[in-house]
Amino acid sequence: MKNKLLFAVLVIIGVFSGMSQKKITDSNTPVNLHSTPKLVVGVVVDQMRYDYITRFYARFGEGGFKRLVTQGFNCKNNHFNYVPTYTGPGHASVYTGTTPQNHGIISNNWYNKFEEKMVYCAGDDSVAPVGTESVAGKMSPHRMKTTSIADQNRLHTQMKGKTIGVSLKDRGAILPAGHTANAAYWFKGSKEGNWITSSYYVDQLPAWVQKFNDAKKVDAYMKPWNTLFDISTYTESGSDQNAYERGFKGKETATFPYDLKKLGKTNGGYDILKSTPFGNSLTADFAIAAIDGEDLGRDAITDFLTVSFSSTDYVGHNFGVNSKEIEDTYLRLDKDLKRLFEALDAKVGKGAYTLFLTADHGAVHVPAYLQSVKIPAGYFDMKSFQTAVKTFVKEMYKVDGLIKNISNNQLFFDYKVLQENAISIADLERALAHFVLQQKEIEKVYTRSQLEGTSYSEGIAHRIQKGYNQKRSGDIVFVFDPATIVYSHTGSTHGSGLTYDTHAPLFFYGNGVRKGSTTMETKITDIAPTIAALLGISFPNGATGEVLSFILE
Repeated sequence: MKNKLLFAVLVIIGVFSGMSQKKITDSNTPVNLHSTPKLVVGVVVDQMRYDYITRFYARFGEGGFKRLVTQGFNCKNNHFNYVPTYTGPGHASVYTGTTPQNHGIISNNWYNKFEEKMVYCAGDDSVAPVGTESVAGKMSPHRMKTTSIADQNRLHTQMKGKTIGVSLKDRGAILPAGHTANAAYWFKGSKEGNWITSSYYVDQLPAWVQKFNDAKKVDAYMKPWNTLFDISTYTESGSDQNAYERGFKGKETATFPYDLKKLGKTNGGYDILKSTPFGNSLTADFAIAAIDGEDLGRDAITDFLTVSFSSTDYVGHNFGVNSKEIEDTYLRLDKDLKRLFEALDAKVGKGAYTLFLTADHGAVHVPAYLQSVKIPAGYFDMKSFQTAVKTFVKEMYKVDGLIKNISNNQLFFDYKVLQENAISIADLERALAHFVLQQKEIEKVYTRSQLEGTSYSEGIAHRIQKGYNQKRSGDIVFVFDPATIVYSHTGSTHGSGLTYDTHAPLFFYGNGVRKGSTTMETKITDIAPTIAALLGISFPNGATGEVLSFILE
């Protein structure tokens, strides 16, 4: 009897031990390093709000966005965890796994306190243009302070894994591809209509790029832009003719159709394509050509292809998030994504690549429209504000030039003038913070002392701190009321730390990725560490995000 009882106890212990061991093993089992993808494809859709997925879902085909929803992993509550939400910081944060606080891309353009001038996030006078004679080719990632996930893959593979970046916008191609990319390519419109790069990467365009440019496929897109489907079926947007859209020069109303060849004469030549869905189509064409031209995903060494679809941003800025034009742009992008996915299936192999899709920021509804439906919104007069600030400081201290620059919702002090006049920085901070907070449509104000001396763990203060770079940012940061912008009364924009700007889609798909979804909050900075874990490589050197282990097989 005792032996039977002992045996039963041992069996029970063994079962629970096995269950416990299985639980531990399951939660700690690494991704099989022998089945890593041949190619990682990072897709950023510029200015894509998360609700575009649900808003247009019924009209999407089966092979584009729906493929990601039904066969990939959908992070439904994904947010940017910093301010400002602009294109440069967005692309840098996606691929570095950290925020402007560390990677240093604090805006698209910012005031450089040491050079005493505005600088561009990808501008580099030390390099030469390739594929053009324009200054549009003088670009590189030299202002980004940390590595990208693509850089880490290059290091891990002894520089054998390739990296190619593609985007209409230079910053959308350059920052994701990182410092070690084989090449990044962006579009030069105007009278050229070509894909270009800089001497940071190559001395001359590869034959496949030159062949693509010579074919002038771009000309096929200089055609009338009408809705893909009958406009009467576009029920997820406002009326075609309204007061909240800018449109194109040379056309009285911002209504379909648009004769792009004709309108191009007064709207920057080939640049007009950027503000139409055909800019995305051209980007997809070039990205697919890059797969063949660079032999991406053709061997066991993982390559990277970064693709940013920029036209969604241009269309949003021009026509607004509630426009017929934005609806048509996403329905057409859905088809371009299908083409890209099918090309990856055919050229790399279904199941042989891993892909993620996200955005670089969201966008606000046109404030004038919000006002028309009784939602608080507004426009901030920055010019009057700048005058008021400088007048206040001069009257208080009887000194000119204390404020060196006002940009990106920040005030920069002139420390030399402060020192020469024995003015306390702390006193100026307090006085200005109080004055700025009294201004209409400004909701919050933070000083350098607060942002450097206090650790904020939540809310807008936390997001501002994550976007604040000690060396590059200003001395006073101010925050607008919700849906208040510095912009024209037509079209949408972005930049805030509010949900309409921070809530972005995030899908993972393909090799090493589970199918499913979550409403648990994820951060844009989690993408790079998650891809690093999937590949079994080191995180980007400044990464602060976390691995989303629940999406990994």
